[in-house]
Amino acid sequence: MRIVVLFFLLVVTRVVFADNDLRIAVIEPLTGPSAVVGKWWSDHAHMAVDHLNAAGGVLGGRHVSIVTFDSKSSVQEALVILKSIEDQGIHFVFGTAGSNIGIALSDGIAKHNARTPESALLFLNYGSLASELTNELCNFWHFRFGPSSDMQVQGMVYYLAQQKSTNKVYLLHQDYSYGQAVQRLMRQLITLQRPDVRVVGDELIPLQKTKDFAPYVAKMRASGADAVLTSIWGPDLNLLVKASHDFGLTARFYTLNAHFIGAPSAIGKAGVGRLVNIATWHANLAENALEQYALEFKRQYKQDWNYLPAKAAVEMWAKAIDAVGSLDAPKVAKALEGMHHDAGSGALWMRPDDHQISLPLFVSSFTKVGPGVKHSAEDTGFGFRTEFRLEPEAITIAPRCNMERP
Repeated sequence: MRIVVLFFLLVVTRVVFADNDLRIAVIEPLTGPSAVVGKWWSDHAHMAVDHLNAAGGVLGGRHVSIVTFDSKSSVQEALVILKSIEDQGIHFVFGTAGSNIGIALSDGIAKHNARTPESALLFLNYGSLASELTNELCNFWHFRFGPSSDMQVQGMVYYLAQQKSTNKVYLLHQDYSYGQAVQRLMRQLITLQRPDVRVVGDELIPLQKTKDFAPYVAKMRASGADAVLTSIWGPDLNLLVKASHDFGLTARFYTLNAHFIGAPSAIGKAGVGRLVNIATWHANLAENALEQYALEFKRQYKQDWNYLPAKAAVEMWAKAIDAVGSLDAPKVAKALEGMHHDAGSGALWMRPDDHQISLPLFVSSFTKVGPGVKHSAEDTGFGFRTEFRLEPEAITIAPRCNMERP
């Protein structure tokens, strides 16, 4: 029996990883409170790689295989994984939910590359959005394919500034690098763009640890806030929205992450006319080049596709490899710098100065399926309708990156 089992495992391994496959690492939280988002993003990466392989792979026919690792939302676990990736000879790391994890990986990879430049790694970051990753903590080996928190906040506060009926706002963010970065800039920009608006509440909550949001909703109601601005995501956002509905909070929600898996279902009818979100893509864009791609993902994974950065990361990485005809990390990095690409939502440009992607963002409102809303989010009967498109130049803050190059 043991021999049969061993043979079976070897066969499975051969099916998953052919001898000539180029292995890449995807690091996501696959257990714990953030596991739903981590698995969802991992599926986005798998879909992009499947399409890449169907088109011929890289370097004239070499297929790509993903090795998935579970960070467990732990910095310590992510660094252990990084050592395993080094030992396995994998040179390209994709991910990840949690900017605390992203910061640790970026720093760990930079240190590894300084010690052993002959086996350099690249971090293709599609999920860690804290601004410092492409500012104070930037490094040559890190590239971000999603918007920075600065870009998200710029876009949302620009929209808020036009809502003249909004007079009192309550800020709620998660207490880690991303939430803290959003909090700082949001207060600053509200003061500059809407000095008449009062911030009547400003709180940081533990990341994915709060089970009861009723006390926060009570404080929001007591403050008289007519708007809640929040960057929280995952179970925290879903529970907050549910509590606000259950306890009759009428304030409007301005969110940075309500397109994440589970949020539309949690929001439901309560979000109609009350929720605005900012994202890199949604299913009801007027020019929707990715409609069939998203429908294919829905058929295969039984969930919505809407996270463009994972697709962009895989496609631009592959494009860079083919451009230089090599898997050498420094050469691939230099090919990525300044690269132009269209992943389906418009022109993307990888800024050479800070390795931050420049891309359009879309502000959308949550409403019933009907005019402007062809596709329901998570089969709820409600979806996102575009309010306006923000071009990259409207949401870009001058970088604070002082990058050292090899």
